[in-house]
Amino acid sequence: MHLDFSPEDLAFQQEVRTFIAENYPEDLRGKQDEGKELSREDFLSWHKVLAKKGWIAPAWPVEYGGTGWTATQKYIWSEETARADCIRLMPFGLSMVGPVIYTFGTPEQKARFLPGILSGDDWWCQGYSEPGSGSDLASLRTKAVLEGDEYVVTGQKTWTTMAQHADWGFFLVRTNPDAKQQEGISFLLIDMKSPGIAVRPIITLGGEHEVNEVWLEDVRVPAENRIYEENKGWTCAKFLLAHERTGIAGVAASKRGIEKVKTIARTEMDGDKPLLANAFFKRKIAELEMDLTALEYTELRSLAGESAGKGPGPESSLLKIKGSEIQQRLTELTLEAVGHYGAPYFRGFGEGDNEHPIGPDYAHRAAPAYFNTRKTTIYGGSNEIQRNIIAKMVLGL
Repeated sequence: MHLDFSPEDLAFQQEVRTFIAENYPEDLRGKQDEGKELSREDFLSWHKVLAKKGWIAPAWPVEYGGTGWTATQKYIWSEETARADCIRLMPFGLSMVGPVIYTFGTPEQKARFLPGILSGDDWWCQGYSEPGSGSDLASLRTKAVLEGDEYVVTGQKTWTTMAQHADWGFFLVRTNPDAKQQEGISFLLIDMKSPGIAVRPIITLGGEHEVNEVWLEDVRVPAENRIYEENKGWTCAKFLLAHERTGIAGVAASKRGIEKVKTIARTEMDGDKPLLANAFFKRKIAELEMDLTALEYTELRSLAGESAGKGPGPESSLLKIKGSEIQQRLTELTLEAVGHYGAPYFRGFGEGDNEHPIGPDYAHRAAPAYFNTRKTTIYGGSNEIQRNIIAKMVLGL
């Protein structure tokens, strides 16, 4: 694995920086800077810019719309988008169900669903977790009964991120209640506008409407919307989760977050000196940077492996564990840095509001971000489960 950028890589880096500077939506940048709640259209505005450029799916094979970038170029891309504070693209289509469809789907399914994922015309959500089936996902109870050429689906999903905006969802359902847990599950693509689907909001600790519970009551789904074989959906689920866990690492965004914490600590005072001069606070930043550097090298090795034809393996569990823990430590450090300004927190202010956040502009999002990242060690498979995977698949215990 070579870490020095070649002249071609440096030219690509400059191309990326120039493109972002010239094409990132100004309205979106303004809303981000002000901490306003983003709409579906806001999320899709940057997506559609990248889709038009052909840069929307760097990880996809070229034949399905990928960029054909090297591992180094993918790394540069993630670094530069984080450096420019670009909004995170919704992963449910691009990073999760898209790879499942082009890997396990039929030619007809690929032709039907992949273009909408790339263009942003179809917004996807993930129907995995249930009230009694989170880390133990194989115990899920949402059932699907085949009647003719349709499945009739009944059950409940929870923590369904951005389901309020979704056109489609990919769901794990139980199609054989008599089989072993993992062997009786199928992977269905469900139109979220189907009769019998109800989406109800769950408001998080940070005050956001980000997640939902989804109720399905006798929802009829064409059998042609099943990906892979009936009762073999666990194969798709494991494949998808490996991709999801790799993306959860968030190395580039955390690097940018550390720079922001340093900026805050240079501004906030600890007595008569900047907080950054405090030896204990400085040590916390240094420890976080060291752990993040180690994680970055691990991610680079994973990218190099993918470039050599290896898909995400059990090492994605390690990326998920360390990446999520670093994100939590980072938001905790940010909240510590803003001090008492983090106590009153707001989701953002709409048109006509005559109130303003208390304290500096960087302070009013510190608490919501801290509360929001409490979930990172749970979603995508809890870190306890990831340690079990590493123990079994890597250490052979």
